[in-house]
Amino acid sequence: MTYNKEYTNGEITIMWQPDKCCHSGNCAHNCPEVFRPQERPWIVMENASTDKIKHTIDKCPSGALSYKENK
Repeated sequence: MTYNKEYTNGEITIMWQPDKCCHSGNCAHNCPEVFRPQERPWIVMENASTDKIKHTIDKCPSGALSYKENK
């Protein structure tokens, strides 16, 4: 069963699909101020710019993290 979670900062919405995650750690290594796997909530979008978050998500090898622009 796929469980999807969404997080938003008003500019973008992150969609997380944990069933797809390969646990490469790219998100936590590239933007540890936002992606904190040992904490809950594990994504804290207020800690970085939207551009940095998008750049980090673009490096997700599994596609477990994606985003959409809010209009």
